[in-house]
Amino acid sequence: MSLDCMRKWIREVTGMIGTFLLAMALLTGTSAPAEEAPAEKAAAVATAGGITGQAEKEKCGTADSGTSVTRHTVFVGGRELHYTVTAGQLPVQNDAGETEARIFFIAYTLDKPTSSPRRPLLFAFNGGPGAASVWLHLGAAGPRRVQMLDDGRMPPPPFRLVDNEDTWLDQTDLVFVDPVGTGYSRAAKPDLAQKFASVRGDIDSLGRFVRLYLTSYGRWQSPLFLAGESYGTFRVAGLSEHLIEHGIALNGMILVSSILNFQTMSFDQGNDLPYQLFLPSYTATAWYHHKLAPEYQADLDRTLAAAEGWTDTEYMTALNRGDRLTPEERSRVAEKLARFTGLDKSDIERYNLRIDNRSFSRKLLRERRELVGTLDSRFVAANPEPAAHSGFDPAVAAIRPPFTSVFNDYVRSELRYDTDQEYFVLGGGIGRWDWEAKNSYADTSENLRNAMVKNPYMKVFVASGLFDLATPHAAADYTLNHLKLSPELRMNITIRRYRAGHMMYLDSASRGRLTCDLREFFAAALASR
Repeated sequence: MSLDCMRKWIREVTGMIGTFLLAMALLTGTSAPAEEAPAEKAAAVATAGGITGQAEKEKCGTADSGTSVTRHTVFVGGRELHYTVTAGQLPVQNDAGETEARIFFIAYTLDKPTSSPRRPLLFAFNGGPGAASVWLHLGAAGPRRVQMLDDGRMPPPPFRLVDNEDTWLDQTDLVFVDPVGTGYSRAAKPDLAQKFASVRGDIDSLGRFVRLYLTSYGRWQSPLFLAGESYGTFRVAGLSEHLIEHGIALNGMILVSSILNFQTMSFDQGNDLPYQLFLPSYTATAWYHHKLAPEYQADLDRTLAAAEGWTDTEYMTALNRGDRLTPEERSRVAEKLARFTGLDKSDIERYNLRIDNRSFSRKLLRERRELVGTLDSRFVAANPEPAAHSGFDPAVAAIRPPFTSVFNDYVRSELRYDTDQEYFVLGGGIGRWDWEAKNSYADTSENLRNAMVKNPYMKVFVASGLFDLATPHAAADYTLNHLKLSPELRMNITIRRYRAGHMMYLDSASRGRLTCDLREFFAAALASR
């Protein structure tokens, strides 16, 4: 373990002890140790030589001109980082030079002497399609983050923004990009909006944005990285080949909760693949909620290995046999599924041995009249209609209010970007999405493979959450195992799993481990320069 990671671990343990003492104080009615008041803490930090996480209130640009520039300071691992934030828009122009849209971005640049080497530059995208980049921005990578509870659940409102000791800014400059139809990014005319609501239109517009940003801010010689989450991994995989075809090679890519091949998650008639790939995530979820037999509750890693081994053999064979299964064979498979999922054997038989993620979410805690989250199956909520086939996601309900309110305050109060437009956090700005699949499943894994073949220096980091029922870790592994790469190129891929959900960085312990893993990844990707 590196020294930075060891320090992080010590801070986490100290934080957990503090949380325990606070909980005991609340239960017993005694007074918890007083925390230093925010104003006093700010004064102490200022005396030490900085203003933590706050803008110096120096306005270097105006929102009227489309760009606002502010300067800030944050402390990371005992180091004081001074950085500049640029919030603005760049035009998306067609080949005739006509502006068809404007893309909003927030860029973080570490202040440094002009004589220092070129810093790396990372472009970050979220998914949906229809999600703004606020999730990676204020949840994982930026120097400021939304304060959630330690396990990622929603705290009581009003919500707060705090310094992010796990920011990626100490490793690379950051540009958080909102594709057209998300955030503040808009098509120039309403009739042009549909052009960007498609796989190719989205990738092409973002490729044009990257090229223009490199030109406008003089970053053509910077080592380049892309990061995507969820559908954002789909778009950056496609973007990686698009960019290299336009002469822009990457040093690395970060895929958070990856989905590159939609066959792996589409519960369609005749497509049995998702039932196999979701099963290990069902097992992890049932383990978390203590729904497994004692021998499977003892050790999650060992239980997952058993579930994955059974899935790759007996379960896959049973699904392939279909109606040829004998009643005895069907009963044995249903019994084993019940042991690995915590569901009733009768329910499994009624579902023909095929459990989709929504059915699992409703059925696992049915006796408690609760449903588990899809984005994070650790989260639960009361289910007022257990028999209904629709319902909300407790994880989405927990994260949407904090990120929406905090971003809207942050962009105006600290970044000084003023606008009356609605910031589309998750949906609202995009209509029907054109998947361009043509009787098949949308898939950009081939684009990723091609980019890796054309640029053998590019490294790929893949982060998966064990309690993610939207983009399960086994599906990501399956896709990566079918890229048809040489053994040498496969060594460029790093895979890490975290005991959290789709947005594993909302869990404080997983966020710390993710940051440590990424520091190693950046070092390896830059070492080949």
